[in-house]
Amino acid sequence: MLTALKATLILSDPFDACIWAMASCAFFGMMHFGEVSITSRSAFNPLKHLTRTHAFFGHDLRNNPYARLDLPSAKTARTGETQSVFLNEQGDLCPLSALHNLASVVPAIASDPLFSWRDSKGDIRPMAKIQALERINSILMAWGWGTTFGHSFRIGGTSFYLAKKIDPEIIRITGRWKSLAYETYICAFEQISSQHMANAALL
Repeated sequence: MLTALKATLILSDPFDACIWAMASCAFFGMMHFGEVSITSRSAFNPLKHLTRTHAFFGHDLRNNPYARLDLPSAKTARTGETQSVFLNEQGDLCPLSALHNLASVVPAIASDPLFSWRDSKGDIRPMAKIQALERINSILMAWGWGTTFGHSFRIGGTSFYLAKKIDPEIIRITGRWKSLAYETYICAFEQISSQHMANAALL
């Protein structure tokens, strides 16, 4: 899915650059799509939604680059709690590169939405969920695939890490799951695992 999106999106275009950053971060960060998008332009609230100031870039103890997105509001957060999403390098589909590209193509001030684009008048606009999914689904359908929903990115990222044999507890912590909710994802993956992994030795 991500490969198709990146191959089709024009990353020098403000709208598409924003779509790609959203998709890559939501997938590899196992984020709810509502955390990278808003319901409408007028709904943007810097106290509830990610802004440019909520994104931090650094290097870990092994000098590997990473990004941290501090969510001012999250579905699983307690009142007043800030949850963080950690993103690492991921080859050609890297969310860090996607964020750097977005910052270059759509320069903005610290209080502007993190996932934003500029319209024909040059005005900054936060990305609305319906607009993002329309663009994403138009690409996936052109590639002969079905439509996707916002939650597909969180599920997809989880399935990806499970297939890569990442410790399930690390996935649970990184994905900010409560244990019972996470077990639902494990069961869901069990039902479709053969679709992704059967006969891998024959490839």
